Amino acid sequence: MKLQVLVAAVNEDAKALAEKMNLETEAVIVNQCDHFGYEEFTHKGRQIRCFSMAERGVGLSRNTALMQAQGEICLFSDEDIVFSPGYEKIVLDAFEQNPDADVITFNFKVDPLRATYYNNAKKRIRWYNYGRYPTYAVAARLEALRRANVGFSLLFGGGARHGNGEDSLFLHDCLKKGLHLYADTARLGEEVYRKSTWFEGYNAKFFRDRGVLYHSLYGVMAKAFSLRFLLRLKDTGELSRKEAYGLMRQGIREGKNRR
Repeated sequence: MKLQVLVAAVNEDAKALAEKMNLETEAVIVNQCDHFGYEEFTHKGRQIRCFSMAERGVGLSRNTALMQAQGEICLFSDEDIVFSPGYEKIVLDAFEQNPDADVITFNFKVDPLRATYYNNAKKRIRWYNYGRYPTYAVAARLEALRRANVGFSLLFGGGARHGNGEDSLFLHDCLKKGLHLYADTARLGEEVYRKSTWFEGYNAKFFRDRGVLYHSLYGVMAKAFSLRFLLRLKDTGELSRKEAYGLMRQGIREGKNRR
């Protein structure tokens, strides 16, 4: 099997990025900048292909990378990830040990304030526990994704209309199409802290966007999951929980009306 890293980047120099990320495998870099272009080079003996795009939206970048991908196994990544030496073998071994796995999530070291998950045990990912994983933790069999026609939403994520959630929607669609998802305990690298490209605090837009996302994920259960989210959230910024819930309900209605 061949592993290929699919990188979503913004305003990066591709050669410097390959070095910074410690890429040891083939990679497709989609770099959102101010022009369209293509370059190809060799890094550590592996082919790196970079597509520059004067367009915005992380979902667009990931879908472009998927269309250009050639490896049997694809590992999604972002420009702020630094891989540990030997990550290729870890990922390929995990798929060899789980021949029925279509998607596997791995661990990364992150700032404690940004941590949303940690795989302490190897397990199946199902409907009740899929919503915690960032895209950069995900590896998948390319053929399985193409066969199931699964891609990334263009409405959610950095640079899109709604701030985040493209990662949860992607895994939601994988499960909906019957793909087999697993969590693995191996760590592949670390995320280097940077300012978020979409999170500007718990403001009105954040809660409306979260409501739209919850409608897409949970349908008729969106209000119940909104209440659960707010009860677990330690801080709602300058808004009361009642105001935040009202904004999430606005987002749910927006999601309904979009259909």
